[in-house]
This record gives sequence, structure tokens and C-alpha cells, in this order.
Amino acid sequence: MVRPLIAPSILSADFAHLADEAARVSDAAAGEGRGADWLHVDVMDAHFVPNLTLGLPVVESLLRATDIPLDCHLMIEDPDRWAPGYAEAGAYNVTVHVEAAADPVMLAKNLRAAGAKAGLSIKPGTPLDPYVEVLKHYDTLLVMSVEPGFGGQSFMPEVLDKVRAARRLVETGHLKVLVEIDGGIAASTIEAAAEAGVDCFVAGSAVYGADDPGKAVAALREQAVAAHPRWSG
Repeated sequence: MVRPLIAPSILSADFAHLADEAARVSDAAAGEGRGADWLHVDVMDAHFVPNLTLGLPVVESLLRATDIPLDCHLMIEDPDRWAPGYAEAGAYNVTVHVEAAADPVMLAKNLRAAGAKAGLSIKPGTPLDPYVEVLKHYDTLLVMSVEPGFGGQSFMPEVLDKVRAARRLVETGHLKVLVEIDGGIAASTIEAAAEAGVDCFVAGSAVYGADDPGKAVAALREQAVAAHPRWSG
């Protein structure tokens, strides 16, 4: 990777104008090469998590409305059944929760076969160690730094120990995953997450709560670059 990735979360955007909200974080809005790398889409089913957000039809509409790669985070029951549909629709990265997947290895294979990167997410209280072998089949590890289900929560710094452990496994060649973090990422927390070894930062209210979301994306990336020598040199 040549730079940290910023993935604005549309959970904090205006749901009545999602195409416009995607455009507000694009290169056209932020400056060439400075816009969002991914657009993070939280899919919640009111079963695996208590909240209900959006589903595949909205994702399909977003895919037609933006060129930003979609990073679909499925906080749903039975992802083995439903997740491949998001890959087939054209999502760039489809992330499922290890706590919900019946056969995470087969699911990763199915997601890749359908044309997407496969991501595996773990809740704040879920340990990393039992899933290291499973992660060898995945492209992305999403470490939750809040309890999944609602936006606007406070960052949980204790999860950075899992980020550091994952970073060591990547650096030693045991894993080849991109390390992503989701929850409470803002100007006050992104540097600590970058120092711990995060590659991709999901930011909701820190981006869409700003007067200029495009500039907020660029500013967060600059902070992450400055926080870790693998980007800043």
C-alpha cells in the first residue's frame, strides 16, 4: 500500500440523498487523488444487531450512482446465504462477521468467486487468535472499535491490541490481509489507529458531520500518513 485508505461511512450521511452524499467525498469534491478510497456501507438487519439500515437494492442503486468502490459491511444473520449477492451486484469488498458466519472459509471462497474481496469482521469483545487460520482465506480484517449496530459511538482504544497483533502477523507473512478499523474514527483517534497498524479507516460523523466532507477525507488521510513511517517515510 502506498497510502492509508479512507472509507467514509454512509451511515452518517443523508439517506434521502445518497448519490449526492457519495459525490461529496469523491475526487471531484476533494481534489484529484484526495477523495474517498472506498465508500463504507453498513447493512444491518435488526437481528444480528438491533438497528435496521439498508439492503441489497440500495447498494445496487449506489453502484449505479458512484465510481467509488463500495465496502459493504454486513451486520446480518446468515451471511452465508445473503453475502454473495452483494459481491454479485458489484461491491468491491464484502465483509461478514465471524460471529454470524456458519462456514467462514467457504463463505470467503464464495465471495471471491462472485468477484469481490472477502472481509472478516470481529466485534470488540471477540478475540483474534481463534480466527487466524480462517483469516488466511480473507483479504480484509475489519476490527470493530465500537459495538456494531449504531453510528456515533466513542472509540474503544483497547481494540488496538488486536490491530497490533494483526499487523505483526501481516509483517511476518502469516497473513496477507488489509487491516481495517470501524468505529469512532476522527481527528482525535486516527493517529493512534494508524500507529497500531491500520491500513483502512472507516469514518462516519467525522466526515459527514463536517462542513466539507471532501476536505475532511483528505485531512484524515494526511493525519494517518503523518502518524506512521511506512507512509510518511
